Amino acid sequence: MDGSNDRLDAFWMPFTAGRQFRAAPRMLTGAKGVHYTTEDGREILDGTGGLWCCNAGHGHREVADAVHEQLLRLDYAPAFQMGHPIAFDFARRIAGMAPEGLDHVFFSGSGSEAVETALKVALAYHKARGEGTRTRFIGRERAYHGVGFGGIAVGGIVNNRRHFAQIVGGVDHLPHTHAPEHNAFSRGQPAWGAHLAEDLERLVALHGAETIAAVIVEPVAGATGVLPPPVGYLERLREICTAHGILLIFDEVVTGFGRLGTPFAADYFGVTPDMMTLAKGITSGTVPMGATIVSGEIRRAFEQGPEHVIEFFHGYTYSGHPAACAAGMAIMDIYARDDVFARAAALAPHWQAAIHGLRDAPHVRDIRNLGLLGAVELEPRATGPGTRGYDVFVDAFHRGGLIRAAGDVMVLSPPLTISAAQVDELFAILRASLEAVA
Repeated sequence: MDGSNDRLDAFWMPFTAGRQFRAAPRMLTGAKGVHYTTEDGREILDGTGGLWCCNAGHGHREVADAVHEQLLRLDYAPAFQMGHPIAFDFARRIAGMAPEGLDHVFFSGSGSEAVETALKVALAYHKARGEGTRTRFIGRERAYHGVGFGGIAVGGIVNNRRHFAQIVGGVDHLPHTHAPEHNAFSRGQPAWGAHLAEDLERLVALHGAETIAAVIVEPVAGATGVLPPPVGYLERLREICTAHGILLIFDEVVTGFGRLGTPFAADYFGVTPDMMTLAKGITSGTVPMGATIVSGEIRRAFEQGPEHVIEFFHGYTYSGHPAACAAGMAIMDIYARDDVFARAAALAPHWQAAIHGLRDAPHVRDIRNLGLLGAVELEPRATGPGTRGYDVFVDAFHRGGLIRAAGDVMVLSPPLTISAAQVDELFAILRASLEAVA
């Protein structure tokens, strides 16, 4: 290795052009409130909530204290045939926040693991009920469900699927709901597109309902550019799934824990799925954790046969990790104490006005928002997609703002504790970067 690059060579960074990064590294060394601190001491306004996850902001002493105390008391306990109290307490707390009927929690270590768990639960549930032919999954184009083989297969991101997705068969996809020819610059949910849910009926007719285990969707697609569902779309998916005995899974890894101003997107839209996958905001990004929450009906289907038989042959070493549960409990206290979800709901109209204020900025071809999620889609350069978005991302970072580039879509999901003045500052940085790069 080149001695000058020894520090940066050993860590193989995820979803990163490593050579490009090593040529001009961007290093974060501290965080507090809604700001990061760089290696050279600059403050960076966090416009992405870390990676869609730091809903309560950064640097809460009470979270650090809770984790510290838990590690001193019980640093790790096996979850296979053993238990520890805080995992049960945290599961009850999450179930108490969830929509009525979703009341059993299976912990994991990430959103990817939560999705894999949900897919396995769906297969095992139908088999336990004597419908073992239900093995097919329906995902959606432009969906992101993590990077496990199952999540990639039901996902709809081409670059993720190209080399890996074919390993898991029996998967089909609904069309995505992004239709700028009808809904460009929509504020909130688009009015056009609910009929796209009807494609599920086509897939049922094609494959047979008796072969389909579950449909999985993000209520708001995040990673591919913040795509809010058309009015009535999720409601129609729920109706079709119910009519054909198909489980409906909401991937709420991004939308869970206040991102739309409600505990979950299921609450915001008034649509209750059969399962939800959770992560990110569950600990506000402080300690890795994921969870899959299921209905009582699903859980009871596994409780058959002799009591000594393991009910679900699945699990992770770190399911319900004591430190993660402690962090999660402390974060839930902060959400409740500071009324974080209601605060996000109250700020959403200001957020909407601010992001749509960029409509006249250079090369902007669409803007989308819902809750405290937003996306500014740019015209790609003739020289290749993604280069304009990357340049805006880098320029904004140097101006003091962290704004993620998903190709040529600038996506934003700030800590829910951001103020109106900081929202204005964030979009002023983005406007300046758009003009500079133009």
